[in-house]
Amino acid sequence: MRKILITGNMGYVGSVAVLHLRRAFPVAKLVGLDSAYFGACLSDGAVLPESLLDQQIFADVRAVPESVFQGVEGVVHLAGISNDPIGNAYEQATLDVNALATVDLAARAKAAGVTSFVFASSCSVYGFAEEGARDESSEVEPLTAYATSKVKAEEGLTPLADASFKVTCLRFATACGFSPRVRLDLVLNDFVACALSTGEIQILSDGTPWRPLIDVRDMALAMEWALTRGSSEPSVVVNVGREEWNYRVRELAEAVLAEVPGVTIHINQNAPADKRSYRVSFRKFESLAPRHQPRYGLPQTIRDLLLGFKNCGLQRNPDPYFQYSRLKFVSFLVKENRLDGTLRWRHENR
Repeated sequence: MRKILITGNMGYVGSVAVLHLRRAFPVAKLVGLDSAYFGACLSDGAVLPESLLDQQIFADVRAVPESVFQGVEGVVHLAGISNDPIGNAYEQATLDVNALATVDLAARAKAAGVTSFVFASSCSVYGFAEEGARDESSEVEPLTAYATSKVKAEEGLTPLADASFKVTCLRFATACGFSPRVRLDLVLNDFVACALSTGEIQILSDGTPWRPLIDVRDMALAMEWALTRGSSEPSVVVNVGREEWNYRVRELAEAVLAEVPGVTIHINQNAPADKRSYRVSFRKFESLAPRHQPRYGLPQTIRDLLLGFKNCGLQRNPDPYFQYSRLKFVSFLVKENRLDGTLRWRHENR
């Protein structure tokens, strides 16, 4: 790959993807494109991921200039309205950005001569799946606006694929792990942050729901594979994670306790059933990408989170860190009149 466009490069996943792709493609021209909602939300002041790029473009994916695609061979499309709470609060913007703009971006990329389009989808498309592990042939049952937007994007991307334009939809397990722009609104990250800062982990459910997890560094590894995979199958939709990383929520809390002795775990036994519960099969990914399988285990990810949180001072006072929650920070930008109701920048107040 001589030139790669990474959209959403200034987010939680994107910041790690830039670090990985620079190592994986040391002579490639890397271009980032981001609206910069979370550009200032740095949790690691030692490194600015964008310094590894050859070019940074600030743009909304709903209005990308044609010149962006010039000379680009591969697109890693991470830009999106991320997670269920924001999706519920800004449903139309979530559909517009995550689905409509994604398909439009891919169509324009194809017309410009891009040969590989990698889309960050989600295992949340499976919804509630208590009876068994879901694989790629299973029916999707999205329960939220965010999950629905991922389904619609996949549906629009698949017909675009052909011999000269391969499309890879990576249905990622729930992300976790430290990042230069970390998030605390992810289940494992939240548990580790609470354990470190308060000595308590609050499980809002009864602890039984399933969550497949993947370290954010392993997500970036999968993107590398998707960019370089063979083109014998133009369109691929694949679950990305590892079989043994299907955990119940209480098991995640217990894993944190093993690394932070003395933590108290509170389980809400009277909580209503959590419909966001699903196990996922990753056998297809294991078959397709044997050299790009997830490498970070749960204990290592927890230890790396602890180190990262300590280095950024989180254990001293977690309250000011609202910038590490997607909904809280976006709501702040809207309240301050910097973003409008469609989540576009009000440039006069930016």
